[in-house]
Amino acid sequence: MPVTELLERNAKLYPDEIALVELNPELADTRRISWKEYELIEPSHFEPYRREISWKVFDEKANRFANLLINRGITKGDKVAIIMYNCLEWLPVYFGVLKTGAIAVPFNFRYDAEEILYCAELAEVDVIVFGPEFIGRIENYAERLSKGRLLFYVGDNCPSFAESYRELVADCSSKSPGLKLKEDDFAAIYFSSGTTGFPKAILHKHLSLSQAAEMEAKHHGQTHDDVFLCIPPLYHTGAKFHWMGSLFSAGKAVLLKGAKPEIILSAVSNEKCSIVWLLVPWAQDILDALDRGDLKLEDYQLDQWRLMHIGAQPVPPSLIKRWLEYFPKHQYDTNYGLSESTGPGCVHLGVENINKVGAIGVPGYRWSCKIVDEDNNEVEDGQVGELCVKGPGVMTCYYNNPEETDKVLKDGWLYTGDMAMKDPDGFIFLVDRKKDVIVSGGENIYPVQIENYIRTNDKVKDVAVIGMPDPRLGEITAAVIETKEGCELTREEIDEFCLGLPRYKRPKEVFFEEIPRNATGKIEKPRLRKLHGAENLVAMENRS
Repeated sequence: MPVTELLERNAKLYPDEIALVELNPELADTRRISWKEYELIEPSHFEPYRREISWKVFDEKANRFANLLINRGITKGDKVAIIMYNCLEWLPVYFGVLKTGAIAVPFNFRYDAEEILYCAELAEVDVIVFGPEFIGRIENYAERLSKGRLLFYVGDNCPSFAESYRELVADCSSKSPGLKLKEDDFAAIYFSSGTTGFPKAILHKHLSLSQAAEMEAKHHGQTHDDVFLCIPPLYHTGAKFHWMGSLFSAGKAVLLKGAKPEIILSAVSNEKCSIVWLLVPWAQDILDALDRGDLKLEDYQLDQWRLMHIGAQPVPPSLIKRWLEYFPKHQYDTNYGLSESTGPGCVHLGVENINKVGAIGVPGYRWSCKIVDEDNNEVEDGQVGELCVKGPGVMTCYYNNPEETDKVLKDGWLYTGDMAMKDPDGFIFLVDRKKDVIVSGGENIYPVQIENYIRTNDKVKDVAVIGMPDPRLGEITAAVIETKEGCELTREEIDEFCLGLPRYKRPKEVFFEEIPRNATGKIEKPRLRKLHGAENLVAMENRS
């Protein structure tokens, strides 16, 4: 079914029940209030720290935006980009796009002005919906972005180059536009990127989205009574499609802005969250705060919290061992996926398989997996090959990029580029990535972008950026730099030079040495990773 039908069903069956809650600790601080006191306070007293909408209002807001788009000439197959931080408007805007038959195109909120322009042109978007944090970036290319496109601003004090979303939707009907959609209709474009760092536009149908919703609910036994805490950004397929378990089960979800340990536990306690999806750094921070005594579990109401699951990066087994020492009654799961497979879940561990921590798991609901060698033959158990997945959540294609599509889609199988092995029990373990993408704190970092920047330093002859294991972030970036003959360069100079990069892209380690290249001129990154990464990995395991 089209995923929009799930929202309309919830609005009819549970019109007055809460669908979404937005918590913004930056606007208020409820950590000084105990969970018992919190229960006695009317939710409205926390505004704008806490906002909420029911399923009926959620659906009506989506209808209003859909009718606005239709009134402005948006039709089936057009594309609407969304670039906003998590907020109460995000999902109604997303579903408003889908209700028109148009294609929703979430943008990474880390994109700079040039990346926004590039992706808008790559995906051929017709509308850009943006929040207040992006005024400056949109304004940099406002003339080019507004050429042939509508710009809608979600927030107060609308800039002159855009139109106010709030003012416009207020005059639109809250009734459904009534368009008949099919699960075979196109629904969304998400962005991915290879080792070059240039994004590819991934096209999905409604079937992918509805499959993700049903799969998430089934994998985690999600019911109408569950409350899901969502912390990662909604542009991310992981956050979006984990939330869709709440859509499928018509359960409440809480959008939390902030990831400090005390903020997370307060949200779980005050909103009675039962399912929480964490990234490795956040789980690590919670455990460290508990070890230090900065947090005390008895200060929070956590009995209802039944499931903690992690995704977006490899999970150290030692982390889960520590977690269960503090939370022995918790179920645990991990999920593997990529944007080309509608995010997480094509492989998942399963809450019943805690004894297999370290594996990414088994094929997910309605998915198949195989591991193949370079000749496309399936390998035997224990042997390493490329992981391939097949199921109803596989992308249609890379939009307007048939050459790249043909590289990864073969006879319905998606070739992930990840190297894996399977044990005799059928559990899949990741071994390495073919691609050089660094995954740090759940975010993809593209080495070529950093290398190109560092090469602009006059003293740099050559540079290679690699990932190094890190107990908190999964990986950190390391720059191996070869200086020009006769030049001297210090770590302090590189740190200062790299202030021109976004914080998350700045190298955390710097080495000065000759860059090894093979006979064809390619950097031998496996050699560098072995030299710098393996030694650090051994050291970390000894510390854990």
